[in-house]
Amino acid sequence: MREIKRLLDRYYKEYNFGERILHDPIEFPHRYKKPEDIEIAGFIASCFAYGRVGLFKPVIGRILSLMGSSPCAFLIEFKAERNERSETRLVELFTGIKYRFNENKDILCLLYVIGEILKKNNSLENAFKTHYRDGDVNIGNALEGFIDYILGIDTSEVYGKNIKPKGFLQFFPSPEKGSACKRMNLFLRWMIRDKDIDFGIWKGIPKNKLVIPLDTHIARISRCLGFTKRKADNWETAVEITEALKKLDPEDPLKYDFAMCHHGISGSCGPKFTKCDKCVLKNLTYP
Repeated sequence: MREIKRLLDRYYKEYNFGERILHDPIEFPHRYKKPEDIEIAGFIASCFAYGRVGLFKPVIGRILSLMGSSPCAFLIEFKAERNERSETRLVELFTGIKYRFNENKDILCLLYVIGEILKKNNSLENAFKTHYRDGDVNIGNALEGFIDYILGIDTSEVYGKNIKPKGFLQFFPSPEKGSACKRMNLFLRWMIRDKDIDFGIWKGIPKNKLVIPLDTHIARISRCLGFTKRKADNWETAVEITEALKKLDPEDPLKYDFAMCHHGISGSCGPKFTKCDKCVLKNLTYP
């Protein structure tokens, strides 16, 4: 374990955070100065952060550009009032915007529910913290409560009736259903962790309550290192990997999210494990 920590700490120190911003959805909240706009831009960016970066970044960029200089102020004023044609007032503004599983109305409804949360809670932080308890082992319970709250918002103003289509539900995975919740955990890392490229604008939740944003790359390396033996990339696996990383750094385990994504961490590491003999982690295993 000592050798794993030494190597991961070295990669963390060598990591080029400035360069990462240009190839990561965190680029979008970094365009704003006010915490309320950073929060909203970050949430929207994280919701679309699936698939290829080159595909989802233009969608995020277009949505945020239509919201002007303050996405928070825009969404507070966002009204999904219906006219005689039973269409939302802002359909024309956002017309044609869709992304993979998310149809145009799903995206409109995402913006609508964020606006409703802001009107009732003033911020996403306040809404999330309503469900957080200091005694929780991690942010899982708070995330479940937060997602349940969002899904309890009436969507009739957008869809014409209170429904939750698959394209809308896809924005809001929950630990309760076993999802690894990679995008939500990514957003929470941005908001809570206060080092490197993360913002730390949400106060009162320790960094060690975060759960790693689990993707296939993190999962593959974690299995190679022995952080988990689980085969499914689900919430339990994400928690198990995070608990292993806490033994390397009890206060800030998610700093290794960067180290494990380092372009040189495994040489020619790939999903087929065809060049494991060249991997720098070849002989390193977690106890």
